[in-house]
Amino acid sequence: MRATESTMVLLSKLLNLLAQPLNLVVLLLVLALFVRQRKPRTSRNLVALSLAMIVLSGVTAIPDALLYRLESQSPEVPANTDLRTYTGMVVLGGALESGRVSAHFQHPLLNSGAERMTEAVALWRRNPHLRVVFTGGEGAMFGSGPSESDRARRFFTDMGLPASALTLEDRSQNTYENAVFTRALPGIDAQQRWLLVTSAWHMPRSLATFQKAGWNVTPYPVDFRTTADWSPLSEYSLRDGAERWELVLHELIGIAAYRLAGRI
Repeated sequence: MRATESTMVLLSKLLNLLAQPLNLVVLLLVLALFVRQRKPRTSRNLVALSLAMIVLSGVTAIPDALLYRLESQSPEVPANTDLRTYTGMVVLGGALESGRVSAHFQHPLLNSGAERMTEAVALWRRNPHLRVVFTGGEGAMFGSGPSESDRARRFFTDMGLPASALTLEDRSQNTYENAVFTRALPGIDAQQRWLLVTSAWHMPRSLATFQKAGWNVTPYPVDFRTTADWSPLSEYSLRDGAERWELVLHELIGIAAYRLAGRI
């Protein structure tokens, strides 16, 4: 089973490369160069398609609309919600930087998904009875540094969480393993009531995966990226557009792959 899962992890990483619009553009341009002698018309069409993709990637309203469809499935939870019947929260990794730069510094570095961490701390401070369970191993394809859980331990400790309130899972490399490996931790009863803390755009797949794995979880989305009034068509940015396209394509590909694999 572990060998099969390793293959799935590798495949997911490769598919994620295709979720980046600029990678697709490069691939199309390479194909155009490869066929330009034998099929010049096809080569010109590929170049034109590449140019169209570059232009469209800057229209932020399109990925915003797709992101809103994902995020609107789990609305924001009011801060004054009564959580006394909940055992704790499961916080998904993905908010801490990894790799060379992270390994150079002692303090943990947060990325654009930082609210997964910061809101978890705020939530615990408002509800100190909640157990904080963080799940995240080494997500990089060829990563060899400390796991994300190691960096999360430092972050939560610095934020004042006592060791008695914190549980870490450090082997998972994707959302499916988050659900399965965390459920197998000693002292974890997945049938109790848990909050699931992750980015709003990631919540539909995460929630379905955890429920399929036998968890009794309630969504607690954070890190919202858009609203019902999406970016106007006049808002154009190649940098922002490419980033949002990568985000939404990554998630849509993930949802499709998890459905095919029977994980949701």
